Amino acid sequence: MRRITIVGGGQSGLQLGLGLLKNGYQVRVVQNRTAEEIAAGKVLSSQCMFANAVQHERDLGIDFWTEECPPVEGINFMVPHPELPGEKAIDWAGRLDRNAYSVDQRVKIPRWIDEFRKLGGSMIIKEAGISDLELYAREDDLVIVASGKGEIGRLFERDPDKSPYDKPMRALALTYVTGMTPRPEYSAVCFNLIPGVGEYFVFPALTTTGPCEIMVFEGVPGGPMDCWGDVKSPDQHLATSKKILETFLPWEAERCREVALTDDNGILSGRFPPTVRHPVATLPSGAQVLGLADTVCLNDPITGQGSNNAAKAAAVYLERILSHGDRPYDAAWMQGTFDAYWDYAQWVTAWTNMLLSPPPPFVLDIMGTACQVPALAHRMANGFDDPRDFFPWFADPDAAASYMAELKAA
Repeated sequence: MRRITIVGGGQSGLQLGLGLLKNGYQVRVVQNRTAEEIAAGKVLSSQCMFANAVQHERDLGIDFWTEECPPVEGINFMVPHPELPGEKAIDWAGRLDRNAYSVDQRVKIPRWIDEFRKLGGSMIIKEAGISDLELYAREDDLVIVASGKGEIGRLFERDPDKSPYDKPMRALALTYVTGMTPRPEYSAVCFNLIPGVGEYFVFPALTTTGPCEIMVFEGVPGGPMDCWGDVKSPDQHLATSKKILETFLPWEAERCREVALTDDNGILSGRFPPTVRHPVATLPSGAQVLGLADTVCLNDPITGQGSNNAAKAAAVYLERILSHGDRPYDAAWMQGTFDAYWDYAQWVTAWTNMLLSPPPPFVLDIMGTACQVPALAHRMANGFDDPRDFFPWFADPDAAASYMAELKAA
């Protein structure tokens, strides 16, 4: 029986650990909080997961919430009119072929920890450091790091060729609320782009208190949505959220007249630089460990791909481990495992990084065309499930012009 240690028990670490247990591996997961502490703590992310990512959970039999989690059925993209206050310059919607779902990690992770223990996994609660990694590397066949914080996160060096930004590109905030007026027609991620100011998106989810809506704010640093530094209380956080909508997005503010926080821990704010890191780290002893998901490929949440990437990375790593048999997990295998994931993730990273810059004219033309061409709106909505479909036409003006001409001629 092969022994594997995973440091970090989030979406990727626990999903991989559960998959390995179900295939006869001996698995230890090391993380710094108990299930009870996670359930009672602050929200961790916004985690809207599209169908391909959810399918990885279903394949492992660990999707426990589909029946109670409100579905996300589409994408609605809006841009305010620059000269007509309260009006929209762009407004299109496309239905997803398969529903997306968002389950608060304070709900998901404790349930997965219970399942992990039931399947015979070893759960260690501690803040792992480099000395711990040395111990795990001596005891086990493979050590995977799925936590990018602290001294172990610093083991993985930034890859400048894959990381165009070296500072945070957005001031981020989450607000979990109840009482929001539902979107008419069908539920959706309502994605609002405010040029020069930032982005706001909102979607239904399941939290510790039941169904809710998650509000996600992405403010351009130094701009009017970069306003969370002086917020000191949950009430202030909610009031700031509502003020942003009243100032820039009156149609979203109208839906929020009666909102209340789901709980005092249903808020979060911060910022980080989008970063891709080299996936293999060498310990002082010479032993090597492999990074997973956000540890080595951390994208801004502007495209909502964080938990999706984590689930897909865990699925790739699981397949690579299972197919490797009893051969050693050497550095070449580790690099090849990340490369197999990067073959997909590079497109997510490229698309996400594009949206962090002011949109070029050809992208605005694409967005405007989607208002008149339902087939384009449908394709763009479903691209959130597999962003590879955005290339090359969303990244290259010539390819975009050719595709737009084809659509308009149809």
